[in-house]
Amino acid sequence: MEPADLLTDLQDDPMSDPSGALGQLKLSPLDEKNWPEDSIVEPVQRDGAPPPDVPPSDIDTFSHIAKHQIVEVAGDDNYGRKVIIISACRLPPSHQLNHAALLQYLKYTLDKYVESDYSVVYLHYGLNSENKPSTWLRDAYREFDRKYKKNIKALYIVHPTKFIKTILVLFKPLISMKFGQKISYMNYLGELQEHLKCEQLLIPECVKAYDQSLQAARKLPQTIPVKVSPHQLFGIPLAVLQTRNPEQSPYPLVMTETVAYLRVRGLNKEGIFRRSANMYVVKEVVEKYNNGIRVDYEQYGDVHLAAVILKTFLRELPSPLLSFKLYDSVVAFQCVKEEEQIETQRSMIQSLPENNYIVLQYLVRFLGEVAAQSSENKMTASNLAVVLGPTLLWAKDSAISLSAINPINYFTQVLFENHEQIFPE
Repeated sequence: MEPADLLTDLQDDPMSDPSGALGQLKLSPLDEKNWPEDSIVEPVQRDGAPPPDVPPSDIDTFSHIAKHQIVEVAGDDNYGRKVIIISACRLPPSHQLNHAALLQYLKYTLDKYVESDYSVVYLHYGLNSENKPSTWLRDAYREFDRKYKKNIKALYIVHPTKFIKTILVLFKPLISMKFGQKISYMNYLGELQEHLKCEQLLIPECVKAYDQSLQAARKLPQTIPVKVSPHQLFGIPLAVLQTRNPEQSPYPLVMTETVAYLRVRGLNKEGIFRRSANMYVVKEVVEKYNNGIRVDYEQYGDVHLAAVILKTFLRELPSPLLSFKLYDSVVAFQCVKEEEQIETQRSMIQSLPENNYIVLQYLVRFLGEVAAQSSENKMTASNLAVVLGPTLLWAKDSAISLSAINPINYFTQVLFENHEQIFPE
């Protein structure tokens, strides 16, 4: 009997395991091996075409699957890792979906991010007897080899039921202890807040409604709003940050300090901006900045920490550095003739608010220095664009559809490659 065929009542109470035995399952280890080093992120395709290893017929199938929005990318979590969100409630009835194609589509999506650290949020609510894949979970786990498992740092299972916990028990012989430690159960959406910002996720309305019903049934206390410190530097508009800078500099303090440290210690570090940092240390540093406490990166001695703090700062700006108003133009940028792209991009950038323009110029010139050392750090303009593109621009709802990822990365790559022409001295 297949694991996914064991239970039909999938919407049981996620809190109905009084002993907690399933939630405390121990996962057996697999032999560790010496795996090859990371490979380089594939360049963004200049003509906007799909990667060469994906046949056109598959792209057509992916387009049909993508419209369901089962898999989405939702920016970075609190530790600088890309977030992939999977919504079970968006799965159509099984007879209407090719699950083998769905698996390939999921791999196609992850291929863009597996060379960097990333997290996955799985929203379990909405899986039922009509849309439940029969052997898909088993096939998926076997299909995802070391390439996909190595850099996944967290798998958050939201609204878990006895069904999904039973599945993990049955998968026990297949799951390594190391991978098992990355799995976290989140009984309520609010529990995700410690790790990422729920407002950046395109959470289906039915999932939100279900979460509210759970909270009402459990009579959970209302969340008390957090007071903003007068020294707050994260999540604050650029214009306000300038007034909080002791030197009234247009460059935010978080940026100048992280960039200064990275210039000295990080330009030759392989995979800079691709790796995450210790979550507790990231939280500590953010709290220091928000409470006006000096941060000494030499004390921590981790260049990836400084890179994560810089990405976190950019992602937590109330509006993206490239601004909401440029979103549609950036997504359509690939349609601009190549010989007109630099001039078009220069015009778009010059239309930004003054603070955005100045800070973007400061950042892009630094990233130009990083790309110039790509022979050592392996971070070409293309690789930097994949990692930082969604950090510089996102839609007003804060989530990014997969159809917009490649155009945003392409625009960012062109910006990094031609920054001297875009930002003349």
